[in-house]
Amino acid sequence: MKIMVVGGGGREHAIIKSLKKNPEVTEIFALPGNGGIAADAACVPIGAKDIDGICAFAKENKIDFAVVAPDDPLVLGAVDALEALGIPCFGPRSNAAIIEGSKVFSKNLMKKYGIPTAAYEVFSDMDSALRYIETAPIPTVIKADGLALGKGVVIAETREAAANAVRSMMQDKIFGESGSNIVIEEFLTGPEVSVLSFTDGKTLIPMVSSMDHKRALDGDKGLNTGGMGTVAPNPYYTDEIARECMEKIFIPTMNAMNAEGRTFKGCLYFGLMLTPDGPRVIEYNCRFGDPETQVVLPLLESDLFTIMKAVAEENLSQTEVRFRDGSACCVVVASEGYPQKYETGFEIEMPADSNIFVAGAKLSDSGALVTSGGRVLGVTETAPTLEEAIRKAYAQTEKVHFKGAYHRSDIGKRALAALK
Repeated sequence: MKIMVVGGGGREHAIIKSLKKNPEVTEIFALPGNGGIAADAACVPIGAKDIDGICAFAKENKIDFAVVAPDDPLVLGAVDALEALGIPCFGPRSNAAIIEGSKVFSKNLMKKYGIPTAAYEVFSDMDSALRYIETAPIPTVIKADGLALGKGVVIAETREAAANAVRSMMQDKIFGESGSNIVIEEFLTGPEVSVLSFTDGKTLIPMVSSMDHKRALDGDKGLNTGGMGTVAPNPYYTDEIARECMEKIFIPTMNAMNAEGRTFKGCLYFGLMLTPDGPRVIEYNCRFGDPETQVVLPLLESDLFTIMKAVAEENLSQTEVRFRDGSACCVVVASEGYPQKYETGFEIEMPADSNIFVAGAKLSDSGALVTSGGRVLGVTETAPTLEEAIRKAYAQTEKVHFKGAYHRSDIGKRALAALK
């Protein structure tokens, strides 16, 4: 089987390493991939948003199965275009990917079908939004409607900060057209949980839960990032809460998308907050989370390719999806200065035998692996206990070296405190 994986980050590296375990898989192509992925797949310099280029490559190389991993190509219709060529895919079609592509759509969907989420208002006019903020409860949350590389959300602690966020999105267009419409919603409190799920539109199977660490600095301080590390499972996500989420959120979301004629097939990600009033949906993603994938897939005992094929063929109910007991920890090693200004081009030293997922690195002319992004790699370890997984992950992280390497030193600390 020839498989094509669209994307080029740590998430895609984790997916490719899992797909390689299936003996049916003979070749994997990554479009565009990266310098680290090149050790596990053939990297092809076609961008993830180049739908025509992706389709031409798939056709020419007789690809048997495609995995479209990032949000942009999913929203742009990569799966629709590949399926039109007769190539089976893992990932939702464009009309279902809108669940992440438009926050206005997803909030209205939840309201219509009674799925618990934060109270909200939608605005397409800046002056109306600014007037609303004058009396809205503070803190408040302002979200750009469209995709914004995970950065289109501002938690405003003051009315001034809220007004500035509205102006920067709607007037200054810092997220381009993604900020033409905005959502202003109530600020919720409680532990956050990420739950990825496999669904073929008829059956939904949640994966092991995880806890992301978004802030750049220790103690959950500093700017929001794409994620500085993760642990799984999330200790706040008890069996009782999992049952409640399945009944009130997961299955109702799958059914709501079917009712709207937007059947979702692929990985549906639930970003949840466990409030004093019960679980609430903070966000949906139409794909595997990053870096959550780097802790979830190493705990998957069942075969990933078999599951992905079952999703595409709509027979997930007849397919085993099993996760091993134990825990996983991923520590992200970033370029100093991320998520703002940082330098790249530094040679990377890292242990060869580790579960390291490469995100922002490329091969230099001499063949050395050098930094090329903000989040450079994720070091993942699994163990019977969370404490041991964290210790092992940090021991391996100490063996990673490049100029300006930075990582948080407290990944999993909150989770350990919750367990005690």
